[in-house]
Amino acid sequence: MSLRIATFNVENLMNRFDFSGFRNQLHQDRALAMFEIKSEAEYQELERARTIAHTDDTRQLTALAIAATRADILCLQEVDNQAALNAFEYGYLHKMIGSGYREKYSSAGNDVRGIDVAIMMRRETAHGEPIEFQRMSTHAHVTFDDLALHTPELAELGVGPNERIFRRDCLEIDVLVGGKPLTIYILHLKAMSSPRNGLDARLGSMPIRNAEAAAVRKIILDRFGPDGAPRKRWVICGDLNDYRERVIIEGDSHSGYRFQPIKEAQSSVNVLTGGGFCENVVERRPVLDRWTLYHTRGPEERHLCQLDYILLSPALAKRNATAMPDIIRNGQPWRTIFPPGQEVERYPRTGWDRPKASDHCPVAISLDLV
Repeated sequence: MSLRIATFNVENLMNRFDFSGFRNQLHQDRALAMFEIKSEAEYQELERARTIAHTDDTRQLTALAIAATRADILCLQEVDNQAALNAFEYGYLHKMIGSGYREKYSSAGNDVRGIDVAIMMRRETAHGEPIEFQRMSTHAHVTFDDLALHTPELAELGVGPNERIFRRDCLEIDVLVGGKPLTIYILHLKAMSSPRNGLDARLGSMPIRNAEAAAVRKIILDRFGPDGAPRKRWVICGDLNDYRERVIIEGDSHSGYRFQPIKEAQSSVNVLTGGGFCENVVERRPVLDRWTLYHTRGPEERHLCQLDYILLSPALAKRNATAMPDIIRNGQPWRTIFPPGQEVERYPRTGWDRPKASDHCPVAISLDLV
């Protein structure tokens, strides 16, 4: 009995306009920054036009990337709300794959921008096994004190013990696949924020991600018990906004690129994988071929890294010891620098920087649940 599951940060699947760029230049799109705009009303008119003009190409590419996963169950991050998900599935995905993802669920999490995690499911697998939704639980309300996870490092960041742990949510979904139970945890952990206290953006925000990861681990242990958790079928999917390693890119297109993998001394991902609690299946791929995101601030700062994860429980990992995950990179913009031998055929109308399917790549894997 095979199930194909995928995770994808679809990058701002919104059904509303953001006009905050008129007063905050950090939020202003670079295209509008080229023009002299005299009033807020004029700005709003232009921002509507710009957003609508960019959306159609972008969402066609997003849908192509999703279709390429061939997933029975798709875990999503950065979804505005259920209405946005419904409109995208009907207007874009349906034209490519038909009425595949009839079951769609999301939760209103804690993100200040309003972007949530969500799930889309087929009613049966590609092999004809029924997929039955059983239960969904949000953990958006859980505080640091609730799980005894407040630390001095969090206090230094100005985070109080009564604040909510998850910056978005930990969405817990129970399904039956061909009668076999499976529990899915969908995450989108704290983004790498501005540098602070002499630390870079990643290390400066790591205490929050560490707490979020510890909370997920505790939620799973509380659900299944220390003895039961290794034996149960569960999977963690999502954008963890952290990496255990990255591939530094040096050189240029004229002299040639050089790709140097380096391991990180610290990572909040270790909080989840430590002690064999779960397995990051993407690490089954070669070290230069694990990346799901290309990061650049210009030629002086470029790297490839894994931010998107499928983490399997010990029982699922053992049962699927030879399963190899796929990473769909055809929707990456042309500015993304690929290591030798990894180049792919980009989807039509993909741009240098945009339009693109997303800044992230979908990750998918086929699992045997027997």
